[in-house]
Amino acid sequence: MAAITLATRPTRHCAKWSNRLLFSHKITASLTVAAGGRYSSTAHPSSRGDQPFRMAVIGSGPAGFYTAYRAMTRIQGAKVDMYEALPVPFGLVRFGVAPDHPEVKNCQEKFEEVASSPNFTFIGNVSVGTPSNHPDDGATVPLNSILRHYNAVVFAYGAAKDRTLNIPGESTLKGIYSAREFVGWYNGLPEHSHLNPDLTQGDTAVVIGQGNVALDVARMLLSPPSTLAKSDIAEHAISTLSTSRIKHVHIVGRRGPMQAAFTIKEIRELIKLPSVKFQPFDTSLIPQDTSSLPRAQRRLMEILLKGSPPSSSSFSKSWSLDFLLSPKSFLSSPSSPNQLSSTTFETTTLSPTPFTHNAFALPTGEHKTLPSSIAFRSIGYKSLPLPEFEELGIPFNDRWGTISNDRSGRVQHEDRAPDAMMTLASFPGLYCAGWVKRGPTGVIASTMEDAFNTADAIAEDWDKGRAEFLNGTGKGWEAVKSESGVEVEKVVSWEDWKRIDNVEREKGKEKGKVREKFVRTGDMLSVLR
Repeated sequence: MAAITLATRPTRHCAKWSNRLLFSHKITASLTVAAGGRYSSTAHPSSRGDQPFRMAVIGSGPAGFYTAYRAMTRIQGAKVDMYEALPVPFGLVRFGVAPDHPEVKNCQEKFEEVASSPNFTFIGNVSVGTPSNHPDDGATVPLNSILRHYNAVVFAYGAAKDRTLNIPGESTLKGIYSAREFVGWYNGLPEHSHLNPDLTQGDTAVVIGQGNVALDVARMLLSPPSTLAKSDIAEHAISTLSTSRIKHVHIVGRRGPMQAAFTIKEIRELIKLPSVKFQPFDTSLIPQDTSSLPRAQRRLMEILLKGSPPSSSSFSKSWSLDFLLSPKSFLSSPSSPNQLSSTTFETTTLSPTPFTHNAFALPTGEHKTLPSSIAFRSIGYKSLPLPEFEELGIPFNDRWGTISNDRSGRVQHEDRAPDAMMTLASFPGLYCAGWVKRGPTGVIASTMEDAFNTADAIAEDWDKGRAEFLNGTGKGWEAVKSESGVEVEKVVSWEDWKRIDNVEREKGKEKGKVREKFVRTGDMLSVLR
């Protein structure tokens, strides 16, 4: 077959596709705009000529489901196939949301509604491009094959890599974990079920980072296991937490409270933990008069200043927010040369002032060491490019872990204009949503807004013909499955997932909890065999 490039003009970033992709005909139709400049849910034509709109979504987390929902609402009759590497859906809703936050998982009801549509197909236990982590049980299909059989492809596969500190001891000492691994471990993510953190080496933990995930980690370490046991937390996590000796958690940040990334809900929950004391901090880092601060920040500072509520009982555990500390090295003790014993930090000062929202930290040359029998890195995640991105010329920013896009989710590349100037142009039919689009920030509500933004761009492009689309066969999953030689028995359908879901709920009911998650892929699949 003849090869064509992703862009209409050659660029130094665009490799040739190995298969012929013809562009669709354009049509123009009006968009109905709702108040505030947002598009309404009015559906638009589902086809150009005789071809119905067929879209693939790679990733089944909130970004993927919300994009599918919005696109199916905006484009009448649109068909969506969702690819997920695990046998189970929902991504970070299942594996990232803290088990004691069941209300955050209510969005699954909307996802269930989306999946119930006859125009939606869930394709579980199938990796795209990247070989499965469970090759004996899972299947893999090439991205190139997907591109041949859809009008649009949305990358919404989240972030699977941790950012590292790159300091001495980080990669050599026992007792140092990433927050992502720990969260996956207590939430039953199969790839982290073996983590088995040792919480018995000492009584002090350090969490490096001051975002909501850092606070989640601290709350799991300090909460009564008996309370957590009623949630959908993994059974192995309850067993380990029940033997924990951790009594104090340092939550450490390079900057101050005015720059911290945690939010009101998470900090309030930590402060209200029974029999757990919030240790005082340097209140000079907060303005004496907070009345001029934005409402949310003012409320947050007031909560911090108020501190722990009075308690008639003694405090058995405690935690602290340790500001103005930048990690420099992890240290062991002479008696245990392979085990973490303490963490050394360099103190910082803030410029231009401690009260400036975007103030940056400057080193002082002074150091401070905190005892730490266990430490958690909570400094952010990164998405990774799919293996075929380089071959197809899809640009990926390795530093930020994002696909190049126009902020509305249209995947972009460099293109040379007629006047020889380099400009940015969109790839036909390629979009992204969620963390791989904007980086690992925000909560589910912001992910929903971001996903709607991408779906609106798709509907707008399809409706107005602002961009060419992939003119694939339109046969979607059926064609990809046949072309890739996928073993059908390895694929998990939505009906299959419901069977797994029912068994988990029944197992949980026996133990007085919401569900008892399967933490190994083989166990999930055994339900279906």
